[in-house]
Amino acid sequence: MKKLVAEFIGTGWLVLGGCGSAVLAAGYPELGIGFAGVALAFGLTVLTMAYAIGHISGCHLNPAVTLGLWSGGRFPARDIPGYIAAQVLGGIAGAGVLYVIASGAPGFELGGFAANGFGEHSPGGYGMVAALTVEIVMTFMFLMIILGATHSKAPAGFAGLAIGLGLTLIHLISIPVTNTSVNPARSTSQALFVGDWATGQLWLFWVAPIVGALLAGVVYRFISPEPKAEA
Repeated sequence: MKKLVAEFIGTGWLVLGGCGSAVLAAGYPELGIGFAGVALAFGLTVLTMAYAIGHISGCHLNPAVTLGLWSGGRFPARDIPGYIAAQVLGGIAGAGVLYVIASGAPGFELGGFAANGFGEHSPGGYGMVAALTVEIVMTFMFLMIILGATHSKAPAGFAGLAIGLGLTLIHLISIPVTNTSVNPARSTSQALFVGDWATGQLWLFWVAPIVGALLAGVVYRFISPEPKAEA
């Protein structure tokens, strides 16, 4: 239960910090942080939680990460449902807090609410194939970073930095394409508030990250198996 509570809190912080930076700060006149600031905010949420709850739950904060770690032989299948439920609920809670804050502004309009999308709902107008490709590849690389940084042979104590900076880079690349998901819980949390097109396109932001994560787990387990996991 402590692990699930940690995942709930951590995923809520990821959504509040990452999506909150996009909703509250990215377009603020003269002081807006822009895409680069949002990318950094997402990286910082994972970086801070890695050191806050990493020793409790592993700091997955993401159903794709949980499934990728399982695929890589680093996580037991019996714990997958609980982790995913905690992550999705934590993300929804974070989005709820963000909604309460954002709706307190004069003339508030929900708009896209930092939801993920493709086609006319992509920041750059990218189509479905481009969205599928970027989400699969970016999640694949995210899991490669995670699996490598947390390997028993990796330098101890630096995993959080590598993972946080990796997520920042991923957002710098893919925000214009899909608003960056690589995380089904993050996508679900925002889509439930936006509804309509966001829930209609949500399938892609579950399928693509999971496919990318599962592939990464298989590949990394092949190129650098973890002795403890293989024992």
